Amino acid sequence: MGSNIKHQTSTLSLIFLLMMPGFALSDVNQDKAECSNQLVGLAPCLPYVGGEAKTPTIDCCSGLKQVLDKSKKCLCVLIKDKDDPSLGLKINGTLAGTLPSTCRASASMTECISLLHLTPNSQEAKLFEGYQKLTEGHGSTPAATGNIYIFMIPLLKFSDSI
Repeated sequence: MGSNIKHQTSTLSLIFLLMMPGFALSDVNQDKAECSNQLVGLAPCLPYVGGEAKTPTIDCCSGLKQVLDKSKKCLCVLIKDKDDPSLGLKINGTLAGTLPSTCRASASMTECISLLHLTPNSQEAKLFEGYQKLTEGHGSTPAATGNIYIFMIPLLKFSDSI
């Protein structure tokens, strides 16, 4: 009878372990589904986070702020899945991870660890901690260069009227 209980316990443990990846995959898919509509707002950021532009545009920064207002988790999902081939996008994790600081948006990359339910000492958690450290030294970075045009246009109009 004792060996029968051990066998049942082992079987239940194995079933539980086999089911665990399904739960984790379910969370990942739920995160992606939850964020798919919101991440459209980050489309103007693709040239920057893809390394093709030196600074994010005004549209990128305003889209980022809207995404962060709705769900900070969505930026975390994008950064976490940056190397996922199904995205079909080239995303530089460092540029994406420092985007909130560059755009002067309120976001802490270390929040991603809890938002995504990452194990604190995991490789992914360490990446987010590294992005946060980069943003702490990134605070003096000027905002998107597109902001210059906002100030230049009124000056040009003013000088034309003189």
